[in-house]
Amino acid sequence: MSATTGTETATAPAVRTVLRGATVVDGTGADPAVADVVVADGRIVDVGTGLDADEAVELPGSWLLPGMIDCHTHVMVSSINMMTVVNTPFSLQFYLAGQNLSRTLAGGVTSVRDAGGADLGVKTAVEQGLITGPRMMISVSVLSQTGGHGDDWMVCGGTVPFLFVPHPGRPDGVCDGVEGVLRRVREVLRAGADVVKVCATGGVLSAHDDPQASQFLPDELAVAVAEASASRKRVMAHAQGVEGIKNALRAGVASIEHGIYLDDEAIDMMLSAGTFLVPTLVAPLGVLDAPEGVAPSSLRKAREVSEIHRESIRRAAEAGVRIAMGTDSGVIPHGRNLTELVQMIRVGMSPMAAVEASTRVAADCLGVGDRRGTIEPGKDADLAVFADDPLADPDLFADPAYVTDVWLAGRRVKSSAVAG
Repeated sequence: MSATTGTETATAPAVRTVLRGATVVDGTGADPAVADVVVADGRIVDVGTGLDADEAVELPGSWLLPGMIDCHTHVMVSSINMMTVVNTPFSLQFYLAGQNLSRTLAGGVTSVRDAGGADLGVKTAVEQGLITGPRMMISVSVLSQTGGHGDDWMVCGGTVPFLFVPHPGRPDGVCDGVEGVLRRVREVLRAGADVVKVCATGGVLSAHDDPQASQFLPDELAVAVAEASASRKRVMAHAQGVEGIKNALRAGVASIEHGIYLDDEAIDMMLSAGTFLVPTLVAPLGVLDAPEGVAPSSLRKAREVSEIHRESIRRAAEAGVRIAMGTDSGVIPHGRNLTELVQMIRVGMSPMAAVEASTRVAADCLGVGDRRGTIEPGKDADLAVFADDPLADPDLFADPAYVTDVWLAGRRVKSSAVAG
């Protein structure tokens, strides 16, 4: 709103809103404390006690946390049942994505990094307010070698695009050789990718490869990182087997996704390089919870890796690897993303460390730590309110009903609080 006098235009000061009386867990690792948080113009402007503002929202007895950040999601994936996927009209995925994004935001997740599937149109629809959802970073397509984790060719002789059918805004991700990988990286960047996603190993849901098998040769991974870096972008690597993990680390990727099979050398390499580890501990459990329509080989692999996965993440966390929260949601239901915190705690992380992995560390993983991830003056006013103390009862994270209120850029997008 502005008032004009003569040739001068004066902009009215932004409305200041105070969120009053909640116990604040600020994401820095500091002890929780009752405090007031003042927001204005989409940012946090003050944190303290006895603060006042133009408007107040009373939150006594609630717990106020930074908006959570999911570093590995697939908002275009609404089912892993093969028959459901192949019988779903192509354009329906975009409408379902709107529903998935809305549920994710209502579950307390205010930023996501989509690890394949969402194109620039989906991200733009959120930015323009056409659909409600968290802030998005996108990788557009999953880059995979022929016969790799992202290749949809089936042994029947046909191609059955399981999740990500190529279209003008989502290039085919299958590529081979240095020149082929270079071209695909440039294509996804042209399509609007904020981050490049490569498959350095096989996976669980790809029916005909081995999670421990390395994929893409070292020089192919190196050119992906070099070209992404030239555009000031990062590379995230689907990497489950240890040799593929090491290949990705030597190439200079910013994050290892899944990290199922880790050894001491791989952990030391991550520590030396400062590489982020995005565990997605809930992903194999999601496969096992939805066996109908899932390939028997995928169910077998999910059973085989679950305990190994947990032990690897336990050792990495204990060693001090930077762990950032990610879920592979789509494999698990959208909106229940914070179930991942329960699993991180069960492998030995403290509740506070799990919160930091989902806020401050996750923001650093996405390269937005200067704007998000903590409740501090100057940061984006992305906030989540819990009805009770999730640090004392971490199982609360698994139930989105306990997320009573959500703010995105200072605007309340989920509400059950009392205005005063």
